[in-house]
Amino acid sequence: MRITDTSDLWWKTAIFYNLNVETFMDWNDDGIGDLEGLGQRLDYLEELGVTCLWLAPFYPSPRQDNGYDISDYFGVNERNGHLGDFVEMVRTANDRGMRVIVDLVVNHTSIEHPWFQEARSSKTNRYRDYYNWRDELPADGRANMFPDKEDGVWTWDEQAGQYYEHSFYGHQPDLNTANPAVREEIAKVIGFWLQLGIDGFRVDAVPFLIEAEGRNEHDYLRTIRSYVGRRSGSGMMLGEVNLPYEEQKAYFGESGNELTMQFDFVANQHLYLALARQDASPLAEVLAQRPELATANQWANFVRNHDELTLDQLSADERGEVFAAFAPEESMRIHGRGIIRRLPPMLGNDPRSIKMVYSLMFSLPGAPVLYYGEEIGMAEHSDLRGRSAVRTPMQWSAEANGGFSQAAAGDLPLPVVEGGGSPEHVNVSAQQHDPDSLLHSIRGLIAAYKKSPEIGWGTFEILQQDNPCVLVHSLTTPTGQLVALHNFADDARKVSIDLPDGDDVTHVVDLLGTEPLGYSGGPLEVNLLGYGYRWLRIVRAGEKRIL
Repeated sequence: MRITDTSDLWWKTAIFYNLNVETFMDWNDDGIGDLEGLGQRLDYLEELGVTCLWLAPFYPSPRQDNGYDISDYFGVNERNGHLGDFVEMVRTANDRGMRVIVDLVVNHTSIEHPWFQEARSSKTNRYRDYYNWRDELPADGRANMFPDKEDGVWTWDEQAGQYYEHSFYGHQPDLNTANPAVREEIAKVIGFWLQLGIDGFRVDAVPFLIEAEGRNEHDYLRTIRSYVGRRSGSGMMLGEVNLPYEEQKAYFGESGNELTMQFDFVANQHLYLALARQDASPLAEVLAQRPELATANQWANFVRNHDELTLDQLSADERGEVFAAFAPEESMRIHGRGIIRRLPPMLGNDPRSIKMVYSLMFSLPGAPVLYYGEEIGMAEHSDLRGRSAVRTPMQWSAEANGGFSQAAAGDLPLPVVEGGGSPEHVNVSAQQHDPDSLLHSIRGLIAAYKKSPEIGWGTFEILQQDNPCVLVHSLTTPTGQLVALHNFADDARKVSIDLPDGDDVTHVVDLLGTEPLGYSGGPLEVNLLGYGYRWLRIVRAGEKRIL
């Protein structure tokens, strides 16, 4: 993609907010969230500081997998509204300074998609080769992504008289993306949504898109990126690639011309290992191994997402440590590799550690991604099975159904959280009026992030010091330096830091405003409370910018 100006690289310093229309706000009170309801809550998201909405699938779907089983790529699920509502929502978001990206789910379709229904009807049907078929089961069949739910990746279809391939659930047959006709269809999908005003895509399950059937076609990924660039000069692609760094780097492309951004699953998983140990070392070690990126690329940092907290890049022993600390009961785990809980209950609802984690996320080099409800500390629904536990309705107030809908509770897509995390105790309305709330803290972190271009653009360095429980990192640009400190232990620590080129430092400004910090030369001495955190701007002689 041709970049004409750095302002085209808006994703470098964006604040992403992921939501599911289905569970965000119900405006017509039928029990199901809708695009009109989302439009009515854009003022809230603008006030929060969000600059880019990421919408989970809202397309027509039988919704056996949270909408990721798509039966029509060119529409809106009638439960959520229609295309006119979508266009109006995008326009309203743009008016409030927010961009919009949507999920691109083209590794598979729903079994109910017309393509698959046609494909299974006859071996001579033109859609047959849109999917992958076999007469016999392969001797060396690969494992399914959900080994506790599916027995392999091939399922017999009586009507077709063959086995069809599915990397995920059996109701999600894999598309044959090696087929030029399928690639043409995918191009039409991309062009359609870009024409409606979106700013890019979160690309689902990228390795499965280009590596199925022994293929490893990064040229196809480059083609998609180029097409997005041609159709939208500032369009981007945020990819889901849960692989080790050395493999993940290939998905950015040799010159940064494949995925624009990728989620940092490696750092995310080692963050939880560090939290379990109250030792920042596991996270510091992997951050030091992060590959350098081309100017147009960026990392997406996150704490939780709409799926399980996957731990598959930890060793078995490390995974056991995290399970023991944060998912001691088998019902809290899924697929043998993940946790189906939100952050606050995992951390014992300790506001100190919760706020520290989000401070860390916003200060790490890259762009932050919030999952809806994180800003108020929503909990999971412990009685719901699987991933649904973290997909409950947004909690707007202490009213019935958390203010999400006035419909009967039984008409909601999922029940609201119960117990200590219920809307009675955790909701937007109450936290808006509480200056000590998590919501106010997140707003403050977003405001500080927006004043700190070093986070999106700066050179990253871990600053060594003697406390393994404290992570200290620096981000430097030609016009400024930011140093962030985070204490993973529950007791106070004193930190001494030798600043690079420290002789010309004239001021140290606390960007989060917790207390003044004097500096008179030599090592920088900082006191951190238990789970304490600081963002410090280092101001040198001749620099005018201190805030």
